[in-house]
Amino acid sequence: MISFHRTKQGTCYPFLCQAVYSLRMSGAGRTKKGAEDGLVVSVESRKSNVVHVTHNDLDAVGSDAIHRMRFGEIMSIFCSVGSFPGILDRVAGVAGKGDLLSISDLGFQRPVEASLEKARKNGWKIEWRDHHRWHQDEIVAAEHLTDHLAVDVSTCACGICARDLLPDDAVAQEVARVVCDYDLWKNQDPRAAVLGQVLQRKRNRDHVRDCLIKGVFTDETIEKEYSGIRNEMNGMMGKSAGKSVILGKKYKIAFAPLYGYPSETAAYIRKSLNTDIEVIVSKNGRFSLRSVPPVSHLIAREFSGGGHPNAAGGSFEFTLWDRFLFWLFRKNSHFDKFVQLAETM
Repeated sequence: MISFHRTKQGTCYPFLCQAVYSLRMSGAGRTKKGAEDGLVVSVESRKSNVVHVTHNDLDAVGSDAIHRMRFGEIMSIFCSVGSFPGILDRVAGVAGKGDLLSISDLGFQRPVEASLEKARKNGWKIEWRDHHRWHQDEIVAAEHLTDHLAVDVSTCACGICARDLLPDDAVAQEVARVVCDYDLWKNQDPRAAVLGQVLQRKRNRDHVRDCLIKGVFTDETIEKEYSGIRNEMNGMMGKSAGKSVILGKKYKIAFAPLYGYPSETAAYIRKSLNTDIEVIVSKNGRFSLRSVPPVSHLIAREFSGGGHPNAAGGSFEFTLWDRFLFWLFRKNSHFDKFVQLAETM
């Protein structure tokens, strides 16, 4: 289900009491239809002139911080790759009244083309900043439907936002450097790894974003959360690695159940099992993919997902039987299809 929560931003800037709408997968007695209607009502009743639709990781949080540093009061919508087309379509159906609809850290998907056209007709100004790999025809399609489009695979989405929105702001540029270190797997700045892991707990999203706005990269709350996560993560990574299934001939591909911290688990499995590709699978079929060969984004596209050449995500359409097989044997027919695709790319 999709649920909403509203928080207030810190007091370090004059634009106080921001409304932040975070879309999360949760039950809690709300229907999907009700949540979607709630999103429409929230956008219709917005008090700001900027709606920012972005992903839900550190890159997205950094991008949102840059937007808030630039525009002040905004409405922020965090979402998964899979829920992005539906969410964009809901927002596009609301009267824009000349306001800015800004998209960041989310790649092109064919269904969004119609939504972009709808948004333009409804009076939205549209800007899109992303660092995933797009096909040329996708760029052409989006260029005709946006007021500004920036696609740059050499940096992270936060880097693009900082470059476009606050090119002369030292804090914004430092935020972009730290965020890109984690998102592009540079692993040169220890602050980045801490923030990336702290954001594995969604409850930390607003706090980290508000710290980034002030140019703060650690504090007592972040350090406390990181310490707790490290202790928890070590057990989860070992459990996933212990239940991994290795398939493939051309590549050594590990399929492992997700217990938490997908990126860190993939790195742990690669180091422990000397794998080429790691597929960390949740019980509902969604997966996080990491690969030594630059094929992650290509494979993920075949499973309703996307991402980068070495890191991406998608979804297996698990039936109840698929879930049972995955629980019992850690494999099913979707894995065979995955291996076939991976080894022909």
